[in-house]
Amino acid sequence: MQVEFEVVPATLADIEAIAALEARSFHSPWRREFFESELIAGGRYNVVIKDHDGQLYGYLFAMYFIDEMHINKIAVEEGIRRQGIATRLMEACIEFAKQNRVTMLSLEVRQTNSGAQDFYKSLGFNSSYLRPNYYPDGEAAIVMTTEL
Repeated sequence: MQVEFEVVPATLADIEAIAALEARSFHSPWRREFFESELIAGGRYNVVIKDHDGQLYGYLFAMYFIDEMHINKIAVEEGIRRQGIATRLMEACIEFAKQNRVTMLSLEVRQTNSGAQDFYKSLGFNSSYLRPNYYPDGEAAIVMTTEL
């Protein structure tokens, strides 16, 4: 039996699950308060992906202003990565961007994370420039962008 997933707006009720997934997914995770502040800020696109039982499997947090959107965070549970969950989140984000007249999307990805870079390239993103010492451990970030 295949699990059905739905992309829905993130809410304060999701914060515990989001923060836990964040902690499992990143060496330098955002604090819970960062996610809470994103939920109440204007110009944000914050979604989660859940199964029909309400179990959270991923999230995407982005901000937009006029015609630009920046993807701040995206994560998927490790056990179900590479099964289309991140693609669903990104497609929902891109659709929202198009509906809101956003013409450029951007994000940062670790310079050593070739898998993530390949994923974003498959969605039409290109490497634009390098941000040295971007991450707390000193690793550089590649800024990737796409025009819609």
